[in-house]
Amino acid sequence: MSRAINLTAAGRALMLGERPWLMGIVNASPDSFSDAGAYPDLESRVARARELLAGGADLIDIGGESGITQRPAVGVEEEIERVVELVQRVAGELGALVSIDTYKPAVAEAAIAAGAAIVNDVSGLRDPELADVCAASGAALVLMHTRAAPKQRLQDPSRYEDVAGDVTAFLGERIEIARARGVREEQIVLDPGPDFAKTPAQTITVLRALETLHAFGRPLLLAVSRKDFIGALTGRSPRERHAGTLAAIAHGVDAGAHILRVHDVAQAVDFLTVRAALRGESSVDASLTLDDAIRHER
Repeated sequence: MSRAINLTAAGRALMLGERPWLMGIVNASPDSFSDAGAYPDLESRVARARELLAGGADLIDIGGESGITQRPAVGVEEEIERVVELVQRVAGELGALVSIDTYKPAVAEAAIAAGAAIVNDVSGLRDPELADVCAASGAALVLMHTRAAPKQRLQDPSRYEDVAGDVTAFLGERIEIARARGVREEQIVLDPGPDFAKTPAQTITVLRALETLHAFGRPLLLAVSRKDFIGALTGRSPRERHAGTLAAIAHGVDAGAHILRVHDVAQAVDFLTVRAALRGESSVDASLTLDDAIRHER
């Protein structure tokens, strides 16, 4: 079970830790590694967000630039054009808690103005002005470990003497930078950065040590869905990594992760529901029965 921690996000007081929260992913880019443009326009992306919320997502993470390193970075204006109306629709029309996946201060500012409450920065606060945006707006800030610049691939087996120690030291430094720029401790979320500037073996080492990050006293975001390390272990392409993703989620929940960033929300809900029942973490009514309508395939 996760440790109970308060998170403030653009005026909202969120209590994390009673159960894992699920962050559903909506990509507003045509080149995501996992869905390859399956949602090509605004309406399909809003529909995808609606589907994720119906499946049990607690919040929606919207991104306008993929992490694929073979493609150049998206310009600020283009990224704003991709995400702002989508954020408005998902936060307003659907009433969702929205996170904006960006490392660009101007994009974050525009998304927050449109209704986003969390900034999910996968650059490791490479641009400290992003912290200024969160300090001014009150938006929560996800600090992620990476030693690579955005759009740079770093896969070096000899890069770290102690990769788990590097994650801890890096996140500690970034917390101090954020706080020096006016971000309050209650606004901060930490992400160990699976696959970012890490080989699959290095990612596995970091995830084995995930519990050590509780020493910071901040919520932990775990983004393991369909990741490369799962593919390396199983030999499966991104859309075939569901079983491996669930195994990684189980490990993350055991280690006390507060937020799970996932593509397949409904399946993750099913997994967590059954897991909680079997572990005695949720009550099971003695009159529980199976509906005959779903007893057999028809």
